[in-house]
Amino acid sequence: MNRGSWDARIRRANELTSVYPFAAEGLRFYARLATFQKSFHEEIQKALAHAPKISADRPLRDELDLFLLLPNFPRFLSLIQEVAPEPLAQAAAELAEKGPAAWQHAIEDFWYRDPELAAIGEEFETIPTDGSHNLNRLLAWIFLQPYAEHLANSRETATVNGTPSTCPLCGSKPIVAVLRSEGDGAKKSLVCMLCAHEWAFRRIYCPACGEEREPQMAYYLTPEIAHVRVDVCDTCHTYLKSIDLTKMGLAVAVVDELATMPLDLWAREHGYEKLQINLLGT
Repeated sequence: MNRGSWDARIRRANELTSVYPFAAEGLRFYARLATFQKSFHEEIQKALAHAPKISADRPLRDELDLFLLLPNFPRFLSLIQEVAPEPLAQAAAELAEKGPAAWQHAIEDFWYRDPELAAIGEEFETIPTDGSHNLNRLLAWIFLQPYAEHLANSRETATVNGTPSTCPLCGSKPIVAVLRSEGDGAKKSLVCMLCAHEWAFRRIYCPACGEEREPQMAYYLTPEIAHVRVDVCDTCHTYLKSIDLTKMGLAVAVVDELATMPLDLWAREHGYEKLQINLLGT
């Protein structure tokens, strides 16, 4: 990840606030988050500038520099209290009051355990039964993204066998798929929800259950958002959005995924569950 990549995310979020007015509030929230993440990422790069390359054989999650991370957590929580919708802002306020031991627990709970994040309600409007735990994990995920992206880009190049359904670097789920031109068709890849690593993936294959029978796999789109489609599996009833860069070359996958909430509503109304929620909780 480089400075230009963060700038592209922020710029795209600001652009889409006028293109998709229904997503403007969430996109403005994301732009503020991405501005913090960009600044934090630059601090991480500076602090770890002389660190050796991480071996390709070493799991990314073996690395966790709490001496670097914890001092930055209070200002992150302050930002969330300022710009986030309820109840995420309230969760940040409560976590801030608990102090460093609780901050470390929240970070380690997300980093070292299976990074499963359940749906947190439409734009945080509702809280599930285990709401505070889920919201703390969401906070840790957002905070740790710049660190994970730095680690991913500091690794030696590794050879990946096959097309894994989870990130070959950190084991997390994909947040979105990307389609790029290749020959007469389009090549598909998945983007990691945590470290933003992108890896090649089969066009007809479900990353949730491994279904590969073509009749069970389908995609849906609407002319109003023609460059974003919903890839669904009728075996496990899971979906993942794909951003088609052959139709919209200026799209930024993680941002356009956030902006197209009507597609999430459609998918859920038709009985599909999202493979991985985004940082807006949808």
